[in-house]
Amino acid sequence: VEGDVRERLAQSLFDHIPVGVGTKGVIPANAKDLDEVLLSGIDWALKQGYAWPEDKEHCEENGRMMTADPTKVSKRAKKRGLTQLGTLGAGNHYAEVQVVEEVYDEAAAARMGIGKVGQVCVMIHSGSRGLGHQVATDALVSMEKAMARDGIVLNDRQLSCARINSQEGKDYLVAMSAAANFAWVNRSCMTYLARRAFAKVFDRTPEDMDMHLVYDVSHNIAKVERHEVEGVVKSLLVHRKGSTRAFPPHHPLIPIDYQFTGQPVLIGGTMGTCSYVLAGTEEGMRETFGSTCHGAGRALSRSASRRKLNYQEVLDFLKERGISIRVASPKLVTEEAPESYKDVVDVVDTCQEAGISRKVVKLRPIAVVKG
Repeated sequence: VEGDVRERLAQSLFDHIPVGVGTKGVIPANAKDLDEVLLSGIDWALKQGYAWPEDKEHCEENGRMMTADPTKVSKRAKKRGLTQLGTLGAGNHYAEVQVVEEVYDEAAAARMGIGKVGQVCVMIHSGSRGLGHQVATDALVSMEKAMARDGIVLNDRQLSCARINSQEGKDYLVAMSAAANFAWVNRSCMTYLARRAFAKVFDRTPEDMDMHLVYDVSHNIAKVERHEVEGVVKSLLVHRKGSTRAFPPHHPLIPIDYQFTGQPVLIGGTMGTCSYVLAGTEEGMRETFGSTCHGAGRALSRSASRRKLNYQEVLDFLKERGISIRVASPKLVTEEAPESYKDVVDVVDTCQEAGISRKVVKLRPIAVVKG
């Protein structure tokens, strides 16, 4: 991709997708819409024309947690979420234009529609924004009280918990499901904006450019699933925090399109390195309840990154690698620099060697948009 086109794509994405801390979105929504988003997930985006019908099939849970209860989401959480539909946020969230650099599994890559080296993709990493953060904060408060009542002692407040069948546990799970629905709509709206950004640069329709959704996978969610434990199939509440669902071929909960390949797993690297698409395996189903890694993972804390790294040096490094960047907050460039993270190649290779997922394609970034 030529430098001029890279720059125009980076700018167009930055113009179309609101980024940064507390940014307001361009997707109009009122309080009634928000309740419908929390209840219906991607079905709301479909109804409003932001999603393509096929997008729904390529989302984990078909883009909707049926267990969601918007009445269990606090007013404060709703207030934070109301203006944030279709926004990227800050921190490690990003929208990247990438090219396929290596194909490891030709059949699976072709099935996903990303089987050609040099093919252009867009990867978006974002979640339920301020709404989801507030749902978690609210739950920490109520669970601390529940722990005191039930005599549960922990050494870290961030690990607050409650018994699944307690009122606090039930309330959290239905509120978290609502936040997950918000996240699917948020990413769906950004997909719509990314399609528009490309359409503007190339003066072609997204359909004409074959901008179909490969997959939308959650990176932070708890779900009731059926798994085998010591020879017995049981219902478990599987928490994937900083991990990704990776179901194997022929699993009933993955799309028809991927029944023979296994579920696509999106692994984001850092803005100067590479990302991967993996697929789920049978061994992962047995060993890790159908889960694998979710990214590189931090090697330096945010404050250490700011102290050790120079903003301009990071930008120069990206430029040398042929990567265009647009960022709302300069200090974030050092926080999210490649040196701040573990090597994603090592992480992905470890997951493959452990048998819990397998490599399908490697993607190289050419344009990065961050908060």
